[in-house]
Amino acid sequence: MRFLRRLSRTLLAALVTAAVVVPVSAAARPRIPAPAPAALAPPTTATLDEAYTANRANAAEASRMAAAHGDRTRAAADRAMAAPSRHFLSFDGRGQGLAVEVLGDLAHADRVAVLVPGSDTTLETYGRFRAGAAALQDRLNSLDRRHGSHGSHGSHGSHGSHGSHGSHGSHGSHGSHVSPSRPHTAVIAWLGYETPGTVSTTVLTTGRAEDAAPQLKRFIRELRGVVGEKAHVSLLCHSYGTVVCGRAAHGLDADDIALIGSPGTGADSVAALRTSARIWAARGADDWIVNVPHVHADLFGTTVGFGADPVSPAFGAHIFTAGTGGHSDYFKPGSVSLDNLARIVLGDTSEVTRA
Repeated sequence: MRFLRRLSRTLLAALVTAAVVVPVSAAARPRIPAPAPAALAPPTTATLDEAYTANRANAAEASRMAAAHGDRTRAAADRAMAAPSRHFLSFDGRGQGLAVEVLGDLAHADRVAVLVPGSDTTLETYGRFRAGAAALQDRLNSLDRRHGSHGSHGSHGSHGSHGSHGSHGSHGSHGSHVSPSRPHTAVIAWLGYETPGTVSTTVLTTGRAEDAAPQLKRFIRELRGVVGEKAHVSLLCHSYGTVVCGRAAHGLDADDIALIGSPGTGADSVAALRTSARIWAARGADDWIVNVPHVHADLFGTTVGFGADPVSPAFGAHIFTAGTGGHSDYFKPGSVSLDNLARIVLGDTSEVTRA
């Protein structure tokens, strides 16, 4: 057994080295023309509608330019984002594209979930990412109706039991927005960084995450300018998005960070993330990410792998159940994982089922 373990580690090292050293060959995609993003100041409650209108107009123009270029797939994706019912805080149709969309009434929200996606999320594939955000918003609404008054959401008393999380005590009253007896929720689909391809060398390293982390921190700061300091902000990070959240965690003004389907965060423990946010982690029983080895090595000047498994007891996260789902099923309607994520966002932590 010892020989087999040593052999498997040797083979793994060889495969990882090959992935870093040998470039993935693929035909370069022609650049799709698109307008520059709308020039907007950081949003406030008073300027949300202005931002939504400007970004819809930008998406409509991007659709026209993509169609003229002959890219019907991108044109259709952009056109869908220009619909009057869509609410984008930002939109950039250039390259593989960036988009930050709001589902719900952000101006009055005191519970906000920010979804951070993993690899292969682009404007063309954005629909499936948004579907997860919509499923979460639907579940939040249904739980809100079921529990009625939600009296327990007012105090966030569960924060006090987590030691370092006590510093978030000021988040308790929600006085700047709505009555503490009934939470108002919003979900944000944050495609705010250039995600790596699943079949690429970039997905094995922290490079894209390091580039994305300052963008995520800036966004959360701007979000606080809309919802206020008393609102409860949860980051729900999926797959490579957990690497982004791990890189951004230090100094990030969030209350909860949930790591789902994670290959690792680049940190060896919750303490190493250096955050006052409460850290959660889960992995579905059929998630192929379980087969990704938790290595962290410097090869030819490049850091490969993401270190400790966030669902391991040694990491120190609050582990919750994710059911039997696979890597893309965490936001599937009716799933155990979606229920638990919704309860984390609502602050119903005593009802989160633990693994």
